[in-house]
Amino acid sequence: MSYRNKTYVIFDGDDIRYYRLMQAWKENDNIDFDFNSAHDIGGIRNDSEESTIKRRLKERFSNSKQAIVLVGENTKYKYKYVRWEIEVSQDLELPIIVVNLNGMRKIDNNLCPTILKEYLAVHISYNRDAIKYALDHWPGFHASNKDTKSGPYSYKQSVYEELGL
Repeated sequence: MSYRNKTYVIFDGDDIRYYRLMQAWKENDNIDFDFNSAHDIGGIRNDSEESTIKRRLKERFSNSKQAIVLVGENTKYKYKYVRWEIEVSQDLELPIIVVNLNGMRKIDNNLCPTILKEYLAVHISYNRDAIKYALDHWPGFHASNKDTKSGPYSYKQSVYEELGL
């Protein structure tokens, strides 16, 4: 098994700009933000068969230590890949960080995919500092609590205040 040091980012194609902004934060030397994206592993052509795409995505999962789900307006309706990717993340017991693109700092019951509503995942707002905090802290919390806790989790207001948000 390979060393798991990547972050698998799940998103609806309509929301790719948010993923691209995360990549830009990472590339900017003046911004303290880093993650190793599983999407950088092996290219997938747009005309590939679904089975081929899912096989390649599973390869990416094998290098992932956590997952981020970018939740936008249509994420909960995406079953072919988004729901499948969430299911794989859950099957692998990866810590999941749910990032609300609308800025909500807790579970958004209107937009959150049903499969995540009772799963132990942290729900945060789309903000560089909040995402960085979750990447640094959620995996340890998840590992310590995955056998005893379930359902949505969110950070207290004091965490956002400490981050200057």
